[in-house]
Amino acid sequence: MSSPVVVAEIVRSGFVEGHHYGSVVALDTAGAVDWSVGVVDQPVLPRSCNKPVQALGMVRAGLDLPPDLLALACASHSGEPLHVDGARRILASAGLTEDALQTPVDYPIDDEAREEVIRSGGARSSILMNCSGKHAAMLATCVANGWPTDTYLAPDHPLQQVIAETFADLTGEPVTTVAVDGCGAPLLSTSLVGLARAFRTLAVATDGPERRVADAIRQHPAYVSGTRRDELALLTAVPGAIGKAGAESCYAVALPDGRAFALKTDDGAPRVRPVLMAEALRRSGVLELDGVDADAVRRTGQHVLLGGGKPVGEIRATY
Repeated sequence: MSSPVVVAEIVRSGFVEGHHYGSVVALDTAGAVDWSVGVVDQPVLPRSCNKPVQALGMVRAGLDLPPDLLALACASHSGEPLHVDGARRILASAGLTEDALQTPVDYPIDDEAREEVIRSGGARSSILMNCSGKHAAMLATCVANGWPTDTYLAPDHPLQQVIAETFADLTGEPVTTVAVDGCGAPLLSTSLVGLARAFRTLAVATDGPERRVADAIRQHPAYVSGTRRDELALLTAVPGAIGKAGAESCYAVALPDGRAFALKTDDGAPRVRPVLMAEALRRSGVLELDGVDADAVRRTGQHVLLGGGKPVGEIRATY
């Protein structure tokens, strides 16, 4: 990712004390680039934004889950009881236990869920790691196809090959880099335009596996993130939208009318990610659409800076 531009200012007591650099792209209803800032046509690593597309590859390969668990397959979940129980349900449906998971051991990423685990005497575990829903679904896909489960994360495994083919299909771009994601799974590169295009394909689908994945996200957005997350607030505020946040301040959102958005910051700061997406939606007129809770969208984009425990500034988008 080269030559990102200033996309947000850090303003304290009226003084601009810093900046966030990044890139943003918006597709119009026809799928063409409507506007962009920064560099949007070079490969990036979208991190967990890839998960809905990975889930699509699994569905294409025969994964059959109810909508709530399919949404969990798309998730970077908070580690709340509904997520942990859901991951266990996916494993049980395939006749597997938590021992089959190859996610790193971790605590829940949600503060309240993590504190509850610690208070109850719990420890880090693979099932609590935020990618356990995706990994459980990967294992279930392997079982459905008679593929090995002990090597399911290898890039040359049949599962990962199907996912890579699906990813290239939806992004419309070749995968030029296969890295290793934080959870250990293969991480596929694409441009921000390609990422937005992939989410658009899911959002406008009227049938087939693509529609199943999109509807799962729409019907169960809390399973895709958590009950206290900004992604949930945004998807609830924009009817029919699908979206997924990722590490290193990546974010992709698409609407059923064909508009789609993807962004990434150079510094990877998670605090600025929802600020930038809220502004992108405003700039493209999404807040003016019927049924959209514009105030709720704006709230997802507010990041207040404190001084002495009181609001003294904000992070604000500059594009």
